[in-house]
Amino acid sequence: MSNTRTDHSEWNEHSERRELARLLPPPPHPEPSPSQLAARRDVLLAEFGRPRSFSSLTALTARWRGLVVVAAVATAAAVTAVTLTPDASSTQDPPTPATAASVELLDRIAKVAYGQPQVPAQDSQFTYLRTVAHTTTLSEASDGAMAPTATTATTERWTAVDGGRAGLQRRDGAEARLPAVDRGSLNSPTYRLLSTLPTDPDALLKLVYADARPNHGSGSASTAGADHEAFIAIGDILRDSVVPPQVGSALYRAAARIPGVVAMDDAVDAAGRHGVAVARVNDGRRFEWIFDRATLRLLGTRTVLVRDSAWGKVGDDVESTAVLAQGIVDAPGEAAPGKAAPGEAAESSH
Repeated sequence: MSNTRTDHSEWNEHSERRELARLLPPPPHPEPSPSQLAARRDVLLAEFGRPRSFSSLTALTARWRGLVVVAAVATAAAVTAVTLTPDASSTQDPPTPATAASVELLDRIAKVAYGQPQVPAQDSQFTYLRTVAHTTTLSEASDGAMAPTATTATTERWTAVDGGRAGLQRRDGAEARLPAVDRGSLNSPTYRLLSTLPTDPDALLKLVYADARPNHGSGSASTAGADHEAFIAIGDILRDSVVPPQVGSALYRAAARIPGVVAMDDAVDAAGRHGVAVARVNDGRRFEWIFDRATLRLLGTRTVLVRDSAWGKVGDDVESTAVLAQGIVDAPGEAAPGKAAPGEAAESSH
């Protein structure tokens, strides 16, 4: 007798994969070498040979089912990316793995990120980031009810590569001096700190979880949980920082190991650019990372309501950010080149 729930889940994964295959360009390396296949086979055999408790075998069954689906239609690199580091505080038993389509998409994005040129960055230089963001806040109306209010701002930010000198922020024409931050932290990293992070996805994800669990893990008052906080933390780093290529690639591969991540065939950023996305739902909101459909470059992020609330109706954006330009520059006030968003004229730095 077939398992209707399992068959339906696998059918959804196949459908999701076919849609992504239609929308995305072909992978740059469709056929792994024999040595790569042999190495990955050894990893899988070692994984299944380890002794496990009954509860871990349940999780392993779900993971193996995802591996079979991915191996049938994706690259061997995407297969190994299904390995998870689940949050012990998750309310699901076992945690729902990232979908096969999201694993494949993140694997392809990671390959693109890895292939980006490594830009030399001296401690005397600054990272530059230019964004446009739509943000929703709640304010009290005259009748005492809480009403959502949307604001839009264009921001330029310069941060010292090593964090040792003051930076600059320019928002809608108003300038503010940013204090020196030394090396920064995982929540607000400098380029120099990012360059020291591990490039092994498992080691990097372990570091992200270690930072997330004290405030969002088991026993905390957080409604997010460490899995979701890890997804948010990685997205913030990728959107708000200039990230060395190898570290950026590892961050995308680490995200593919987080339970609950899904793929989407269409999303739009704050500059009106459409692309594909990976997302995760938590507490009535869907958090999306949006990528250019052709180049797989990160366009931005947005947060969308999946249930009605005081913030708005289902489908409303409550936050959306588009990355317009980023790079390494010599001094605050100097802009790195960037492609103008649709409908937006290219601007020069003042």
